[in-house]
Amino acid sequence: MKKTQFHSKRSEQSVVFDSPAQYHAVSLSGGKDSTCMLLMMIEKQMPIDVVLFADTGMEFPEMYGHLEQLEKHLQRERGLSITILRHPQGFEYLMFEEPKQKAASTICIENGYSIVEHPQRHGKSYDQWLGDQKPPTHRERLCMAIDHALEQKPADFDALLMLLHDAGYEVKQGKNPAFRNADQKRFIRLDTLGEGYAKDDLLAILAGRKQHCPRKQVHAPAPEKLNLLIDIQSKLCEGKGVGYARWASIFNLKQMAQTMNYLTEHGLLQYSNLVSKAESATAKYNDLAARIQAAEKRMAEIAVMKTHIINYVKTKDVYAAYRKAGYSKKYLAEHEPDILLHKAAKKAFDEQGMQKLPTIKKLQNEYAELLVQKKRDYAAYRQARDEMRELLKAKANVDRILGGKNRTGNTEKEQAQR
Repeated sequence: MKKTQFHSKRSEQSVVFDSPAQYHAVSLSGGKDSTCMLLMMIEKQMPIDVVLFADTGMEFPEMYGHLEQLEKHLQRERGLSITILRHPQGFEYLMFEEPKQKAASTICIENGYSIVEHPQRHGKSYDQWLGDQKPPTHRERLCMAIDHALEQKPADFDALLMLLHDAGYEVKQGKNPAFRNADQKRFIRLDTLGEGYAKDDLLAILAGRKQHCPRKQVHAPAPEKLNLLIDIQSKLCEGKGVGYARWASIFNLKQMAQTMNYLTEHGLLQYSNLVSKAESATAKYNDLAARIQAAEKRMAEIAVMKTHIINYVKTKDVYAAYRKAGYSKKYLAEHEPDILLHKAAKKAFDEQGMQKLPTIKKLQNEYAELLVQKKRDYAAYRQARDEMRELLKAKANVDRILGGKNRTGNTEKEQAQR
């Protein structure tokens, strides 16, 4: 019987299991597709003998948290754990240090797998798949800047150049003016941008002799969100490998750069301003959250009160007859559900000290107003939440970069010395 041997990161031992005629192994990458496949197999009671995850040692930290949550569900439903596999010499050995790579066809022949002799390419290229989300080139960005400048109706060509300069472009005057922004190494001449963007074309547009037709707008990709810096040393103590440390170092450098860009764009280069802004954003978020919770609480109270009022009115005659019958046990047994509803409604009114019942219409109007307020506040709440998260991440990164806990005190000392 054929045996397959893997290295388990969890047990730090080789895991050996037999491969019978039908052995149901689930290959889990941790992505959305394999996760959905596993959950569907569990839901449909499909056979599962083992769930395998190949750990490269260079996964994102969130991946391991996702696997832990998935494993809890798997243990609860099937009593299985996720087997995490890792090559004894690490992923980097397979990628960079293995002295000889076998051809794919040789591996297939040795293991009895079929070979695709004439594979056909299919699908889209990466650029085709990106479509409108493809990042704009420097030329496209310059065209977009010119389009935006022309929308402001400059009086002449010099005014147009001034607008482009204000947009962050360095202008090189001459027969064919050229432009360069901070991200470019070389200047781009107007006569290389195509029809409608040459100097003669722009002069004709400014003079009103020609209509400007902006090119199709290219949507710039959304800026990457800030992430917290990784404490590499603590991760190494937890058992992470050298590959993870290398990845985390690069990740931290990128996050430092993004943090500086964020602080510059928002004018928060002074640490005290950053702290004040973060506290203000947190207070705004908490205030909106409290307002939403209060509205939801009141809406729930209105819903309960409407039910009590309706029940009270519907059972009023039954309860009056029950009182007239001298609280007869026989009458109670015959109309107990209605009488209990009436008592529950009366108790709710007494607890709130209500002398006069509000009308259903009044409650409905109040509910509708609260719903409108909640929707309006929730839109602001999500915006405040995102702003608060970005600011807190930026502050946490700055604290880690600059030493953190003593930063405020150091800043005050520096200011006192000045």
